Amino acid sequence: MTASIIALLLVIAIAVVGTVWRLASRRQSLPCPVWLRWLVELDNPFTKTNRAAFIVETLALSPGMTVLDAGCGPGRLTVPLAHGVGRSGCVVALDIQPGMLARAKTKTEAAGHTNVEFVAATLGEGKLPANRFDRVLLVTVLGEIPNQAAALAELSGALKPGGVLAIVELVFDPHFQSRSTVTRLAISTGLAERAFFGHSLAYVIHFEKPNDA
Repeated sequence: MTASIIALLLVIAIAVVGTVWRLASRRQSLPCPVWLRWLVELDNPFTKTNRAAFIVETLALSPGMTVLDAGCGPGRLTVPLAHGVGRSGCVVALDIQPGMLARAKTKTEAAGHTNVEFVAATLGEGKLPANRFDRVLLVTVLGEIPNQAAALAELSGALKPGGVLAIVELVFDPHFQSRSTVTRLAISTGLAERAFFGHSLAYVIHFEKPNDA
């Protein structure tokens, strides 16, 4: 079997799995199941704005920062975030699925990072400390959250004044959220749009917490 045929079969398999997941998610917000973690561990080859390196670059991290990887999944972003904040910084990897957290922890330890905390929690339940994080990252997670308003209010409260919430959305994700929906929810919590990367179907958008908050 040639490499081109293998690649084609892989693309078809991903498309089929993605379609099934999308159809199942129409009835309720379903997070990516642990057995499908390989699907979200890979950078999407078709869009720059969903690649881990690009997302982390937009955050302008510096040593000593504290970052929340909300809905971290298998840790695709957790490892580069831990590298970006250095040994003096801290990354909190949060997810509702223990299996995803276990995978993220394995990858983090394999990379030699000891500056990551792992938290099993649901966004919107008020478990995050106030004014702790310099950056909060929400990558293709918002659509999986039943109470989006409560979740964004909690994330806004968890940011330090001047901190940034980065939301990443991709049309290939079964829970894709439009820019207008994301912006409306974020602004309702008192955040202000600071930067936008990409286009309407694949984007990274930054919201800043006012310094006087």
